[in-house]
Amino acid sequence: MKPILLQAHERSLTKILYNKDGDLLFTASKHNLPNVWWSINGERLGTYNGHNGAIWDMAVTSDSMTLCTASADQSAILWDTETGKIMHQLTAKSPVRSCGFSLTNNILCVTTDKAMNQPCFIKFYDVRDGAQLENSAPFRDIEMTDSKVNRMIWGTVEDYIITGHENGELRQYDWKTGEKIKTVHEHENLIKDLQLSKDRTMLVTASKDTTSKLFDAKDFKELKSFKTDRPVNSAAISPLKHHILLGGGQEAMEVTTSHTKSGKFEARFFHLIFEEEIGRVKGHFGPINTLAFHPSGKQYSSGAEDGYVRIHDFDQSYYDFEYDF
Repeated sequence: MKPILLQAHERSLTKILYNKDGDLLFTASKHNLPNVWWSINGERLGTYNGHNGAIWDMAVTSDSMTLCTASADQSAILWDTETGKIMHQLTAKSPVRSCGFSLTNNILCVTTDKAMNQPCFIKFYDVRDGAQLENSAPFRDIEMTDSKVNRMIWGTVEDYIITGHENGELRQYDWKTGEKIKTVHEHENLIKDLQLSKDRTMLVTASKDTTSKLFDAKDFKELKSFKTDRPVNSAAISPLKHHILLGGGQEAMEVTTSHTKSGKFEARFFHLIFEEEIGRVKGHFGPINTLAFHPSGKQYSSGAEDGYVRIHDFDQSYYDFEYDF
């Protein structure tokens, strides 16, 4: 499995994202320039120039026409994916941490950090209403008085969003009323990543407490738990096989003090049902910060603290592998 190595970011990767069709790969880093690539061969198509700070999150509409980026420069930008032109810039009073489009692409949700004497907010915009976007005036915002939101995704259906918090809580919020629907506290530390399965029924979490957990996305029932010996920065569910992919490693600030073999920077495959590790892929020389499966399940990409993106197309041996039990 020989990877395609993409080098365009000067700083560590924060987010990797495939579009719904899987032909485009979007990458973002602590540098201020997100990129878009052909996923099939790693050819760079362009750069989105407009932010002045690190990019923490990205979201793309299901028709791939609009890209949203959430940045530490206290703004979220809506881009024309094809031309790279800025359509709207939503300003906030603190860094924007995460963003996501609803299933119909009509509602945009962004979350802001608790910083600069500002509380954490969850904000909802109707992208069909130009006035809301022009004036950065959401039709609803929810103030977080306790633990800040670190990750946000839309739920199984368009009725609610799922948030992962700094204290390890998972919550559901109804965007129509702003009410909290459900809370579970299964992690002991910061939730770094949330991803849904292809059919949107299962949710996988990645946490700094060295575990990744699989939940029912609707009722938050814990289904499986995957234990490692390092902080887990990202987790993804294969759309093709019963596999979970985990990425992480030791704290970035400790990387220079250890050998590459002891840093534990491999991408790790676990069996979704039996919770056992079935394989590792080496390559990065820094902690993996973000992972994504191609919608077909025949490819995955990883982005790390080392500034590289690696696109891996699975060999035939991956498809032939059967777990013995």
